[in-house]
Amino acid sequence: MKEIARHGYAVGPSLIYPTLQSLEKQGLLKSSKRVVGGKVRKYYKTTEKGRELLEESMTKIVELVNEVLK
Repeated sequence: MKEIARHGYAVGPSLIYPTLQSLEKQGLLKSSKRVVGGKVRKYYKTTEKGRELLEESMTKIVELVNEVLK
């Protein structure tokens, strides 16, 4: 949330956590749990499928930006 806020967007847990859970259900992220300071924390990592979709999306974004800036 801090990283997103750094880019000028105000988002809270009610948006972030359901989104992460949805991406995990789609097989784009995988979560693991760790105990930190006595509390269970959930960490997410992209899957191969998630990385492929990200790369595909980035290519499309670059194409769109190039078209807009021409």
